[in-house]
Amino acid sequence: MIYHVEDLFDLSQTSHGALFEGVEHSWDALKRLAGYLSQAVRPGSQGATVHPGALVGPQVFLGEGTVVEPGAMIVGPAIIGKGCQIRHNAYLRENVIVGDGCVVGNSVELKHCVLFNQCQVPHFNYVGDSILGHKAHLGAGSILSNVKLDNQNVWVNFEGTPMDTGLRKFGGLIGDRAEIGCNAVLNPGSIVGRASIIYPNVSWRGILPQHMIAKHTKQNHVVVRRPRET
Repeated sequence: MIYHVEDLFDLSQTSHGALFEGVEHSWDALKRLAGYLSQAVRPGSQGATVHPGALVGPQVFLGEGTVVEPGAMIVGPAIIGKGCQIRHNAYLRENVIVGDGCVVGNSVELKHCVLFNQCQVPHFNYVGDSILGHKAHLGAGSILSNVKLDNQNVWVNFEGTPMDTGLRKFGGLIGDRAEIGCNAVLNPGSIVGRASIIYPNVSWRGILPQHMIAKHTKQNHVVVRRPRET
């Protein structure tokens, strides 16, 4: 069952395994996130570098060796691990956990989400109400959409059986080492298995099992470029 934590995520690759204890379906950890952070945050910057021009809220912990570049904003509550890069113009909103060795890049917005160690979210990404596994990577411009157009709860479907997640806002679960291509859009409630790939520009909905590839089937049409008279 790909909904279970162990099917998607290596809990040895996060310092926040307690968030997932007793969780039946992985998305249920998101229901606990705010409460967990309210208890776990110990504000401070333990050997981190915060450049002038960056804004860091009062309920934020920064791990050793983490660099917060000018123009970045971390609202908090948030826990940022060791050796991370929070690059120029990154916007980390409320209830965010970022693991060790992660990259949160230019014009990236994170909101109510968990990143396991060594995630890369480097360019123009939106990640809302989602969990990204160890070494998951988002290509430039890829988006995890977290709200349905009808504003109803997000449902997921497994082998023809629909299931209400109980969440009105739920982006996706991206398994360990999964790759999301540039400008791909993951619709609310998307689940991507370990080491799977979604090609650039794909609009994905539903479950992609582990070690699979989702790509367009339509081929580009190529014609000879003929010279024009001037």
